[in-house]
Amino acid sequence: MAEYSARSISVLKGLDGVRKRPAMYIGSTDVRGLHHLVWEVVDNAVDEHLAGHAKRISVRLLADGGVEVTDDGRGIPVDRHPTEKRPAVEVALTTLHAGGKFDQQSYAVSGGLHGVGVSVVNALSTRTEVEVVRDGARHTAAFERGRTVEKLEKQRGKRSGSGTTVRFWADPDVFETTTVAYDTVAQRLRETALLNPGLALTVTDDRDGRSETFRSKRGLADLADELLGGAAPLVPVITLSDAREVDGRAMAIDVALTWSEGFHDDRVRSYVNVVRTADGGTHEEGLRRALTATLNRFGRESRALGAKDANLTGDDVREGLVAVVSIKLPDPQFEGQTKGRLGSTAARSYAEQVVGEGLARWLDANAAKGRRIVRRAAVAAQARQAARAARELTRRKGLLDVQSAGLPGKLADCTSRDREATELFVVEGDSAGGSSKSARDRATQAILPLRGKVLNVQRATEAKALENAEIQALVKAVGTGIGAGYREDRLRYGRIILMADADVDGGHITTLLLTFFFKYMRRLISDGHLFLAQPPLYQLSRGKDVAYAMSDAERDELLRTTFRGRGGVEVQRFKGLGEMDAEQLWRTTMDPERRTLLKVTLGDEEATGMLFERLMGNQTDERRNWIVERARFARNLDL
Repeated sequence: MAEYSARSISVLKGLDGVRKRPAMYIGSTDVRGLHHLVWEVVDNAVDEHLAGHAKRISVRLLADGGVEVTDDGRGIPVDRHPTEKRPAVEVALTTLHAGGKFDQQSYAVSGGLHGVGVSVVNALSTRTEVEVVRDGARHTAAFERGRTVEKLEKQRGKRSGSGTTVRFWADPDVFETTTVAYDTVAQRLRETALLNPGLALTVTDDRDGRSETFRSKRGLADLADELLGGAAPLVPVITLSDAREVDGRAMAIDVALTWSEGFHDDRVRSYVNVVRTADGGTHEEGLRRALTATLNRFGRESRALGAKDANLTGDDVREGLVAVVSIKLPDPQFEGQTKGRLGSTAARSYAEQVVGEGLARWLDANAAKGRRIVRRAAVAAQARQAARAARELTRRKGLLDVQSAGLPGKLADCTSRDREATELFVVEGDSAGGSSKSARDRATQAILPLRGKVLNVQRATEAKALENAEIQALVKAVGTGIGAGYREDRLRYGRIILMADADVDGGHITTLLLTFFFKYMRRLISDGHLFLAQPPLYQLSRGKDVAYAMSDAERDELLRTTFRGRGGVEVQRFKGLGEMDAEQLWRTTMDPERRTLLKVTLGDEEATGMLFERLMGNQTDERRNWIVERARFARNLDL
């Protein structure tokens, strides 16, 4: 064993620690982490707007994969830092915890927190370039993987105005992909514009020429309209605003909210100093508390709730809720550098007080509309009670009871009880079920055939879903229970694999199943247990040479290369899994050594939920518009 001494202790200097453990600073090194680099630079520019200086921000996606962010703010200081003895802009880009946001002197309100944003971008990029215009001059510097390679230099000539440009190229040695998505950036800038009325944000893609500029006049009310997704609001959007000093700290909050009968989930977005808090936090908790307490009080006083009616719960009040809460406060305390969840306790009581007082005033002035909101929540309470009764009934029948040994009769179970080594294939139809049962490894692979297209749970109540025979079989086979009753320790298989035909109907069935898992077993996805099988579309053979193609393009490539010349090639198109014999199915789709599986992952859960509602919900006009807008991107249609 090697000696353990002082020599064994590694010391990472400068930005080396960021490159060694990037996920500690940006959350991940996948596409989300890549876009987080963009957000860090954009957030710095927005901070200049919040400080009253920047009016325009532009993001340019460069043809060579770089990203350029420009603002017309004051420009990062270029004078010599008093203690570091280097230009301040170099300190900001090469030193962790170096920024103007630790006190309230330069920025009273800021999305940046730890002073690690732009320095982390620098550390995780092959090259970073910065241009600063201020005091009539332009200054430039360049860095590579966090280290200065071109010191700050004042360029010749006079320059008017002021501002900062940061240009960076993400490091392919760090990230799984370095391709920044135009749509993702555009959506983020659209939200930022809605949160900052009067601020103009432009995104330009040099790769294909696309460009958009976003501005907003109504602010959060416009964002609430977007979250409605075409559904009619139960009442016009309610807006609340407040600014006051709390315990010696200047705080401000803006809220926009309404309800809709077009969907049953809640759509709440929250922001702190214009930074999205995807995981919520104390400001959302204050909003929820205020809504529940205020609507219960109004319901009793207005008699919208009967004397025998139970109080509304938070779940009842939030059904169909659309809300945006944006809070601004100095020195916000986040959980982690990625700012996913606000932890500041003062934000909870402040949000609760402002929303409670403001909503009470609105209800007093709009009693009829207020009673409509309460009745909407009361209907949700009745549905919740019906769903609870349905769950109790299914438990008595053994569907959700872990103690029940009964399994679906159509399930062909595996013999192993090692959960991590086993997998459940969910297949469409008895024909495919027969082929897969013959092809499988009986020790570790279980097969559950489903008849036809499963119920679209996005349009059904929970009680209706639990009455469906195919849904019952699926829930029982997986073993975890659903919704709030989900228990990870009851999961019977390490991998749940959806295996459908590689055609339009198969894609529809897969989408229906994904809708079910997202709505009722979301944790199965977030824990990494859900996968999609990838069966081939074609088999190509000539003599003893056999190959498989997943698409028309792959088929054509094989014909040009592997099977080029030397006689005819037999091309077989599989119209369904049932057309494959057991050997073909095993070799192409089920053999762990040769198959391809796609893991289903969760990105922005709120955006995903809205997409499912748009594609699978009741709003047909919204779905049609979505399809028409994206029709030009469709490829490999099976018509």
